[in-house]
Amino acid sequence: MAKRMEEIRKDGSVKRSFSGIKWIVLLVIAVFLVTSAFTIVPAGNTGVVLTLGKVSSTSFSEGFHLKIPFIQQVEPMSNKIQVYETPASAVSKDLQTVSSNIAVNYRLISDKSPDMYKNVGADYQTILIAPVVQECMKSATAKYTAEQLITERQAVGDEVKSALDTKLNSYGIYIEKFNIVNFDFSDEFNNAIEAKQVAEQNLLKTQTEQEQAIVIAEANAKQKVIAANAEAEAILAQAQAQADANRLLEESLSDKVIAYEQIEKWDGVMPKVTSGGNGMLIDIDLDSLGSSGSSTYDYSSYSSPAVTQDAGAESGNE
Repeated sequence: MAKRMEEIRKDGSVKRSFSGIKWIVLLVIAVFLVTSAFTIVPAGNTGVVLTLGKVSSTSFSEGFHLKIPFIQQVEPMSNKIQVYETPASAVSKDLQTVSSNIAVNYRLISDKSPDMYKNVGADYQTILIAPVVQECMKSATAKYTAEQLITERQAVGDEVKSALDTKLNSYGIYIEKFNIVNFDFSDEFNNAIEAKQVAEQNLLKTQTEQEQAIVIAEANAKQKVIAANAEAEAILAQAQAQADANRLLEESLSDKVIAYEQIEKWDGVMPKVTSGGNGMLIDIDLDSLGSSGSSTYDYSSYSSPAVTQDAGAESGNE
C-alpha cells in the first residue's frame, strides 16, 4: 500500500507533501542543462563561440559540439554563396547619368567568421558590402563614356569585381561573381544613340553601294583590257604570221625561179616593145640557163618580129 504523503497539523488540517513536484522541477532543470551543454551547427555555417559574451579564437565547424551551459553561446555565420542585389547610380566619363542594377555573389570564408562577427557583426552585408559596392561601381563608371559602358560591359564588370576583391578580401569576403544586370540612360542620350546608329547605318549602306559600283567598274575595265589585249595579240600574231610567210616567200624566190615562172606562163605572143640585150621582158642570164649544153638554140640571134617589122617600115620611109 502506497505510503500516504500527508501529515495532520495540530489544528487538525492536513499537511500535503510537495516531493513529487520537486522531482519534476529537478528533471526539467536537468533536461535544460543537458540541452544547453551541446549545440548543432547547420551545414554551410561556422559556429562562432561566445564565452560570457567574448568571441573565442576557436570556432565550431558544422555538426554536433559540446559547450559549457550558460557560459558559452554559439552564433552561426553562413559560409554559403549569398546574393546581394541593389540599384546603383553613377556618372560616366562624358558626364552622362547612368542608372544600373547590379548583383554580387559572395561568400564569407569560414576562418574569418569569428573576426567578422567581432569587428563587424552578423549584418556585415548592410554595414560593409553595400557601401563598398556603390563606391567601386561609381569609380569604375567614371572611367568610361556612356557608349563604352554599353559596348564594354564585361570589362566594366571585371574592373568592379577586381576592386571589390581588393577592398573586401581582407575581411574574409570572397567575391564569386559580379554582374551588371542593365544600364539605363536619360531619354536624350537614348535618342542621340539611336540617331547615331541610323546615321552609321546609312553611311555604311552608302559606302557599300559605292564599293559595289567600284568593283563593277573595275570588273568592266578589266574585261575591256582583256579583250583589247586579246585583240592586239591576235593582230600581232596575224601580222607575225604574214611577215613569216613573206619572209619565207622572199627566201624561196630567185632569178631563175622568176624566169621559170614567166616562161611557164608565156602564151607565145612576143611583146611589141622589149628592153634589155636579150629581147626578153626581164633580164635573164642566158648563159646560166644554157650551161647544161642541152639546148643549141641561139637566143641572142632572135629578134622580135614586131621589132623587125617596125624597123623595115622605118627603112622604107627613109
